[in-house]
This record gives sequence, C-alpha cells and structure tokens, in this order.
Amino acid sequence: MTARAINALAYSSDAVSGAAPALLAVRQLRLSDFRNYRQLRLDCGLEPVVLVGANGAGKTNLLEALSFLAPGRGLRRARLDEVCHRPRTSVGNDDPPASSWAVAATLDTPDGRIAIGTGLEPGRNEGSLPRRVVRIDGRPAPSQTALGRHVAAVWLTPQLDRLFLDGASERRRFLDRLVTALHPEHAGDVAAYENALRQRARLLGEGNRDPHWFTALEDTMARHGVALAAARADTVQRLDAAARLGVGPFPRASLAMAGEVDGWLATMAAIDAEDRLRGELAASRLRDAEAGTTSCGPHRSDLAVRHLDLDLPAAEGSTGQQKAVLVSIALAHARLVTLSRSRPPLLLLDEIAAHLDAERRVALFDEVVALGVQSWMTGTDAELFAPLAGRAQILRVADGSIAAI
Repeated sequence: MTARAINALAYSSDAVSGAAPALLAVRQLRLSDFRNYRQLRLDCGLEPVVLVGANGAGKTNLLEALSFLAPGRGLRRARLDEVCHRPRTSVGNDDPPASSWAVAATLDTPDGRIAIGTGLEPGRNEGSLPRRVVRIDGRPAPSQTALGRHVAAVWLTPQLDRLFLDGASERRRFLDRLVTALHPEHAGDVAAYENALRQRARLLGEGNRDPHWFTALEDTMARHGVALAAARADTVQRLDAAARLGVGPFPRASLAMAGEVDGWLATMAAIDAEDRLRGELAASRLRDAEAGTTSCGPHRSDLAVRHLDLDLPAAEGSTGQQKAVLVSIALAHARLVTLSRSRPPLLLLDEIAAHLDAERRVALFDEVVALGVQSWMTGTDAELFAPLAGRAQILRVADGSIAAI
C-alpha cells in the first residue's frame, strides 16, 4: 500500500463536508489488507457500535484498526508487518501475504469532519525499510504525534484484566495511553525518552566511555523524561479526583504515582528535576553498565491504585473486583477527557460484557450513552447487549464480513 493509496483511501470529497458535531465519532472506516480483512468499508452512525461474533471472526481486529487512529503501536502492540493480511491456507489458494496495510477513517469532531489515513508503506527503493505513514486530510503528517491532536483512544482488553498483578511496565504503558488522551505531545516525549534510553544502554553494554555521547543522550533523557513524568503527574492527579467519585455500582478508586522522579517533581521545579536527573544519570554510568540496566528515570515509576470501597490495593481484590476498578477508571477518564478537551475519546472495549454482572453491564451502557462516547464493544453473545437496543448500532462479524443484526 503506497502513501498515494493510503491517501486515496482516506481522503475523499465526502470526508470534508458536514457541520461540526459535539463529539468524536468514526463515520466511515475503511481497511485494506489489515489482518483478516482484505477490503472493508463500514459506515457508522454517531451512536455506540457493538460487534458480535464468534471467537476469531475479526472483532478485535476492527478494534485494533481503530486504535491505530491514535499514536502508538495499537492495542496489541504488534510489529507493523504482523498486521498485514495473511490469506488462509487452502487448496488452490496461493495468494502471497500482503506486504502493506492501510486504515482510513472519516471522523466527525468538534472542529469539523476530517479524514485520517495510516498504514505500512513499502520501502521506496531496494534496501530501504517499510515505514508507517500518516495522512490527515490528504496531507502527510510529520509523525504519529499529529494523530493525538485529533483522536484520543483508550481501550480495555481481556489482557488488561491482570494489569494490577503484572509488572510495573504494563501499568506505565496503560497510564501513558491515558496521558496521551489529555496531553497529545506525551507520545512524542515517551518515544524520545525510550529511544535515548535504549541507545545509552547499548553504549554501556559495548563498554563505550565517550562522555560526549553520554552527555547528549542523558540530556535528551532528562528533558523528555521530566516532561513525560510531569504529564503523568498532572493526569494522575486529575484522574484521581474523577475516579474517587465512582460510577453507579462501579467502585471508587484512588491513583498515585510512585517513583523517584515523581517524588522530585512534587518538591521542586521541573527545570531543577531535569538537572538532578542529568546528574544522577552521569553518576550512575559505571553502576548501570555493571547491572545492565538504567537505575534512575521515569521508566522506573509505577502507578499505585487502591479500591477505596474495600480500602485495599487493587491487586489484593478478587478478579471481579479488579475488573470493576479498571472499568471505573476507564469511565472516569472518559469523563475527564470529555471535559478537558471538549470531545470524548474513542472507547474500545474488547469482550467487556462477559465478566460483568447484569447491574454493572446496564450501568456501563448507560454511562457510555450519557457521555456521548462512540464506544466500540465486542462480545460473542448478542443477548448481553440487549439493554443497548435502540441506542447502539449492533453488527454481526463473521469471516471478515459485517452485517447489521
């Protein structure tokens, strides 16, 4: 899929007309060579969308495609080449796997109707690597960060059910998606910091002692690291206030950052925290080389979450209680983004209804509708979504095709 094809898929005359609505909604989604979809066009209303179908039908693939409308690697964190369409193996089917893919969407936003296209573009010449391209209203964007100015997307998947039990890196990754929805530039700070972190680790592993290289990398880590830590702190403080309110039968929760850099920012100005981080990184080069890890920085921080109604850390609750806290945080975040940016996020909820009791399912659906969020929900049992009848677009997904129920 070339950049020209991605642009043609995303940009058309009907994508730039229409009055500005008061929400963020995908009005048309088009896929090319994405996962199990060779070609797909889906037209949508403003209401929530429910995707029902058997396991493996392609429901999560659609959510993943939508997640690429925001900065980052999508809800599966897949390599870009893994997303390419792979024809099913069968007698007489010798179609080669695709080497590129494209996702395009026409969206209604408070600023008007826009068209976004993104995908994997093959290398332009022999020896060059494929790369991800982004186009907005037909014009190339310099980076994925530009997506965050238009689309905020947050998702819950079954894999996140272990969020409070798994390592801190998973919680940081989850938090960074929440932060990017409020601070679009955050994705760029995270990428710049992690790139410098990897380069510094590589130099340490090679035994390089050139101070000029380290000074430059550590300056990058200090600037972007403190910026991303400050954005995390702002988001967590505001989200903590929202999550303490709870939503109907969902529990109240508290959130806080736990980490060395986070502690500095609570007691000193950001520019002073930058200087301190530079000093700590320079002083720890030998120790970090011996340990094979960078011992100081926001990559060591953690998100601490408590179930306030039970007065215990979220990790100590039952599986159902942890799930309820996670949903409560996601709903509080959706409210916060809507108030802060005057537009709700896209809320992608994979297999969300199966592990909620009837009272919480109804509360979730009512909150989604009340927020004006275009939530995309998946499930195998259409009956679980019966309370949304007349309030949502309910679609059957089967073998890469979609039809209304």
